[in-house]
Amino acid sequence: MIVEKYSNEIDAKSFLKNLGVDGGGVSILASKMKHHLIYIKDLKVGGANILKQDALSVGADLAVPRGTVVASTSHVDCLLIASQKQLQLLSKKELSQPFGLKELALKLQKILEIKKPRHVEIMGVINANDDSFFEGSRFRDSDAIKKIEQMVEDGAEIIDIGGVSSRPNAPVVSAKEELQRVKPILDSIKGQKLYENVKFSIDSYEPEVIHYALECGFGIINDITGLQNDEVCKICAEYGATAVIMHMQGTPQTMQNNPKYDDILDDVYTFFQNRIDKANSFGIKDIVLDVGIGFGKTLEDNLMLIKHLEHFLSLEKPLLVGASRKSMIDKISTSTVNERVAGTIALHLEAVKNGVSCLRVHDVKEHLQALKVYEALKV
Repeated sequence: MIVEKYSNEIDAKSFLKNLGVDGGGVSILASKMKHHLIYIKDLKVGGANILKQDALSVGADLAVPRGTVVASTSHVDCLLIASQKQLQLLSKKELSQPFGLKELALKLQKILEIKKPRHVEIMGVINANDDSFFEGSRFRDSDAIKKIEQMVEDGAEIIDIGGVSSRPNAPVVSAKEELQRVKPILDSIKGQKLYENVKFSIDSYEPEVIHYALECGFGIINDITGLQNDEVCKICAEYGATAVIMHMQGTPQTMQNNPKYDDILDDVYTFFQNRIDKANSFGIKDIVLDVGIGFGKTLEDNLMLIKHLEHFLSLEKPLLVGASRKSMIDKISTSTVNERVAGTIALHLEAVKNGVSCLRVHDVKEHLQALKVYEALKV
């Protein structure tokens, strides 16, 4: 007899099928192999006590503070620990319970519906300005076209082009100046019909620049202000473009001036809910969410968002993450911007594990290799 300890990260259904498990048993057993940790804040103490007993009755558990059983406080925070199957049973049980447990049950059912993407797109970065934080992403005119073609050859499915730096304390640039910077590149893309080979994204929040890009064959608007401008919403809807809604606290000029949150996950989630509602009101159909790594966040905030990206999948929108070569890596392991490829890939693979659909990167070829290895390990 041979006994082997397997990782929880295996593809459960594929493994069970290869094992020869009966078709009906595959889904049942796979649901027992997936586990959830669900943090519940501000639950009525009566609800916590009921939930604790119901969780135990299905084989799950609820971690609660000392004193919960005697209701020493009116509300408590707790941690639900359950397999997929246990969560299914528990969510049905709580539908008939008081103390806010019915509302919780509906949220648990939403969590059960979450499906992580099977494919991750790589978005290559091209900057048409001279002050982006990574010099290697800056290109002009014909050099930009050569770099685009190289990125496509290396495996990029999207090319993101911008003319204004959004690094902390970056200078404000007029829409006219921004358009002058990107126009030669956009004109070449249109003239050579490069949009037939790859998807293009315009990294801008200026209506004039966005409109020009869409006229040149672009199909994605990467807006760091998260559709703050109604004119951008109107243009996006008119062209049927995809909107990347990014979260940022403040502006590039102020965002790193002591950023603070009551609850980073909840605050960003609420922001997304509001901006999705706004996008829907304008008739925008395709939405991608970007938690905005480095945009008004501390190192701890950034790590929290990457580790818990799955929280945002209940919004039923694809997720984009762009941590490429950012200074948060230097805060973990001292490095220059030219030495952050390894740290970038580590962050991005964690993001992929947690449900991201698109990675915005400077180093396309390295990321494609990393993703292929990552996928091979999951088989």
